[in-house]
Amino acid sequence: MRLTEDEARRRLAAYDHGVLATVHPRRGVDAVPVVYAVHPDGLVGIPIDRVKPKTRGPLQRERNLMADPRATLLVDHWDATDWTRLWWVRVELRWEPRESAAYESDITRVLVERYPQYVNAPFDRILIFRIGHLSGWSGGL
Repeated sequence: MRLTEDEARRRLAAYDHGVLATVHPRRGVDAVPVVYAVHPDGLVGIPIDRVKPKTRGPLQRERNLMADPRATLLVDHWDATDWTRLWWVRVELRWEPRESAAYESDITRVLVERYPQYVNAPFDRILIFRIGHLSGWSGGL
C-alpha cells in the first residue's frame, strides 16, 4: 500500500536511522548508513560526529555533496515473521549548507535526546538537507 505524504513524513520523523545515498562523480550511487533528526521546517540533519572513527578532512559523502547537492535518504522497517509490518520511506533531499547555522542547535537537541552517545553533542558539524519529495510503501496498515 502506498503511503500518503503525511504518513511518510510521520514515519520519517519517528524513525532514527537510514541509508543516505549521495552521487559520486565516477561511481554513481554512494550509500552509507546514518542517523538523523527531522526539523519541523522541512529539514533533515545528519551529524558528522567524533564518536565513531573517521578519516581526516571532508568525508566522501561531503565531497559528493559539494559536487552535487542532491541526496536520498531511505528509511525502512523489516519484520521477517510478519510482512504486513514491512514499510519504507524514501526522501529526496537537497544539501543546504547555508541553512546549517540557523537550525543546528534545534537538530543537535533532537540528536542528543535520541542517542545517549551524543549526550555531550560531539559533532564536528551537521549536514542540513531540505526535504523534497517523499514516497513510501507499507505491507499493511
